[in-house]
Amino acid sequence: MKWNFVCAGLRSAALASLLALPALGQQSEAPAADPHAGHQMPSPGASQDSTAMPMPDHSQMNHDAGHPMPTADATRDSTADHSQMNHGDMNAAGMLLMRMASGTSMNPQSWAMPMLMPKVGSWSMMIMGQDYLVDTQQSGPRGGDKFYSPNWFMVSGVHKLGGGSLLLQSMFSLDPATVTHESYPLLFQTGETAYGKPLVDAQHPHDFIMGLGASYAHALGENTMLQLYYAPVGDPALGPVAFAHRASAMELPQATLGHHWQDATHIAGNVATLALNHKWLRLEASGFFGTEPDENRWNIDWGPMNSYSGRVSVFPSKNWAAQFSAGRITKPERQADGDIVRITASLHYTRPMAAGTAWSTSLIWGRNHDTASQRNLNSYLIESVYPISKMDFLTGRIEWVDKDELFANDPVLEHKLERTAGSTFRVQAYTGGYTRDIGTFSHVEVGVGANLTAYAIPSAIQPFYGEHPFGVSVFMRFRLKAE
Repeated sequence: MKWNFVCAGLRSAALASLLALPALGQQSEAPAADPHAGHQMPSPGASQDSTAMPMPDHSQMNHDAGHPMPTADATRDSTADHSQMNHGDMNAAGMLLMRMASGTSMNPQSWAMPMLMPKVGSWSMMIMGQDYLVDTQQSGPRGGDKFYSPNWFMVSGVHKLGGGSLLLQSMFSLDPATVTHESYPLLFQTGETAYGKPLVDAQHPHDFIMGLGASYAHALGENTMLQLYYAPVGDPALGPVAFAHRASAMELPQATLGHHWQDATHIAGNVATLALNHKWLRLEASGFFGTEPDENRWNIDWGPMNSYSGRVSVFPSKNWAAQFSAGRITKPERQADGDIVRITASLHYTRPMAAGTAWSTSLIWGRNHDTASQRNLNSYLIESVYPISKMDFLTGRIEWVDKDELFANDPVLEHKLERTAGSTFRVQAYTGGYTRDIGTFSHVEVGVGANLTAYAIPSAIQPFYGEHPFGVSVFMRFRLKAE
């Protein structure tokens, strides 16, 4: 893969040990933060004097009179030159919209999203992106090695409109060019197709258009906010924040094995969502086209709004976020019959630390009920990134996933195993990693790292994978971030 593939995209990586999820009772708030540490967003439905992004005293200032100078906290993670932007006149609706991660999902409020935040006329912009150069080796007869580059790039803008605010979102990926031959090796991964066959032991690339949509938010009262979202390509209210945008996954370049149990709908077609925020509670309902993207990664996969979902999220403090969601997805896999009834639940913790870093951890559960096979398959995930210094990050991920498609490309073997060992196999994956930041150059944060994944699998499938399968990835990471 050449360097010229790298320039427009960006996404997630790591090497070392897994970090324990902090106890729920540990509600300690962050120490005093560097004024350039990051851009912190308000809780859903927060009033305009939100503590996350301080606003001028509204009793002494008329927003229509001009653009007041923001405080240091208000300009976090914008650019080094504060004179080039001003978000001090953002209303509560706009501040809520700026917290959107994938679709209408949100990380904990205290997580400082790495981004550039220029002001373009009266628009408040958010520019984000990640790119990885990854060399991976997956062991055993079903493994493989590859050099590839997963990436994404996002541009969004917020503008006041009709007493509320409008958000326009766009997200792109050069994966179709930088992940060649329709996939990269990842043992025990399943989902979607390549060259007309189900992908097994491999992860598909993202579509070129990962997201394209608009949101409008309007206050219904001091603590209540209504939000409308529509996206030709977007993310319905189903599952946690997608792994590519999740705070706890920001130093892991490879996808989760439970992706198609938890957040695979993050690139869906014809998505409409209605959301209502009241203080710490958020309720959402979505309709969308349920079939996952086809092998043409450069187009938009359009279809009728034939699937639906709902999500309840709570934000008990700045550091905590939790969600429960469920939905019925009409024929998600093009090569398989039947619909999927998906249920997910997740808990996310972010604790800001010194020098603008943060400790982020997620607990995620996802369950698929296949209406054709009547199987119930579960996935469980613990994931964390811990900064041991401003420049050094330990990462970890533990997964347990029930897989029933590992032999989908060999029907004879699949039927034989079904008779002798069963149709479903519990795969355990243990990943530890390390990332070292080199520095930030012209708003591009550069790091190098590696991670190792060890798998534990049932004895029935060890003849096909080996007794101790593993995967190793070495990478260089590029991320847009204010200097």
